[in-house]
Amino acid sequence: MATIDNFERKHDDKRRLSIPTELRIEFASGVVVTRGFQKYLHLYPKKVWDEEVEPLLQGNILDEATADLNVQFRMGKSEGAIDAKQGRFSLEQHLLDHAGITRELTAVRVGKYWRLIAK
Repeated sequence: MATIDNFERKHDDKRRLSIPTELRIEFASGVVVTRGFQKYLHLYPKKVWDEEVEPLLQGNILDEATADLNVQFRMGKSEGAIDAKQGRFSLEQHLLDHAGITRELTAVRVGKYWRLIAK
């Protein structure tokens, strides 16, 4: 089976985005959406967030770089589940605004997470 490294989608009027069928097992634990480092979003499988990102954000509480990362990723962070029937989850408007996403987007795999970029 081929690995999917990117896909294009349009979210619906309720800001729901569907995950390709081939990727839904990857997001079975749920989804976490955060602001990216620039004008895009990060989409994490909940399991990746919990096991890999969250521990890194727990670094030294007096370290400014760790504090900055916490602000970056926690400000407006959204968590949810994909619906079993259509593989959709909701994107919050403030996150779409941050990334400049109006309707169409491109998702690109970046290791264990995805970048959501305005098309």
